Amino acid sequence: MEKIRLGKTNLIVTRMGWGGIPIQRVGEHEAVSVIRSVVEMGVDLLDTARAYTSSEHRIGLALQRVDRPVILSSKSLVRTANIYNEVHESLKQMKVSKVNIYHLHGVSSFEDYSKVMAPGGAYEGLKRAQDEGLIDHIGITSHNLNVLERAIDDGHFEVIMACYSFLEPEAAERVFPLAKGKDIGVLAMKPFSGGVIEGARPALRFVLSKADIVPIPGTETLEKAHENWKIFTGSYSLTEEDKERIEAMKKEFNHQFCRRCDYCQPCTEKINIQFVMGLKSVIKRFGPNVPEIGWMKELIQKARNCSECGECLERCPYQLPIPDLIKENLAWYDSLKNQ
Repeated sequence: MEKIRLGKTNLIVTRMGWGGIPIQRVGEHEAVSVIRSVVEMGVDLLDTARAYTSSEHRIGLALQRVDRPVILSSKSLVRTANIYNEVHESLKQMKVSKVNIYHLHGVSSFEDYSKVMAPGGAYEGLKRAQDEGLIDHIGITSHNLNVLERAIDDGHFEVIMACYSFLEPEAAERVFPLAKGKDIGVLAMKPFSGGVIEGARPALRFVLSKADIVPIPGTETLEKAHENWKIFTGSYSLTEEDKERIEAMKKEFNHQFCRRCDYCQPCTEKINIQFVMGLKSVIKRFGPNVPEIGWMKELIQKARNCSECGECLERCPYQLPIPDLIKENLAWYDSLKNQ
């Protein structure tokens, strides 16, 4: 079982972690069973977030029934020093006295980055939690490689989390080498590109073949958990069948898949374009209760204000038909509510 040192944290972890988004969409008993099984297989880094509804709570229940040490990673979308209170809530939900890694969650613009790093910002709140021994290490997650490059260069973080898959491979060239040079640990999120990629073998082999990173695929069933573990403990060499599948998917999604670069922003209607472009995968990962999640409901409502001004079309480096895809995804979302 391959282990890796997670940068300057000096944490030694199994080189495949587990992500806590999918267990929101199954029952509590099944979710707890999956988490326990993943840990018993040998996964020792569990990642979750305050935004993942019941995920932290379910991890807490599972941890009461395992006797192996686990490294916990969580995060919060709060942008002020009040994130300190979020840390306390994470501890309560997971029934632990300390979280090993706590991230600033989804900092995907320079405006957002300036806010969290300013006096009274979220970084200050996490430093307080760290000084009090509530967390060990501070990380940052982002879908924007420019922001991650800035965060790495500034040197305030011990761990970063970046998207990495064969549909989103750019981090391997731009971010991973910089992080390695600064001895910053790397967690690779969305190895299936938020559920867009179907077929675990080519997806996981692709990300696992990249050294010095820890992919964190999420699973909500025992079957998927066992499949991922089998791939992890096997060969990472891509077969001809794997390569053909990868190329076919690249062609299929070339003019549909949002790479979350945010070059299309800012939107004149303040729409979070990358969220709406990936709405189908969000629903797939979070489950049918999305309309009950406040921050998601707000983002969906804003998307309905698209004026089709065309500014995003001029900025998108991948020539995606953004207004058309926004309308298509909202129509699909509305069709779900009417079922």
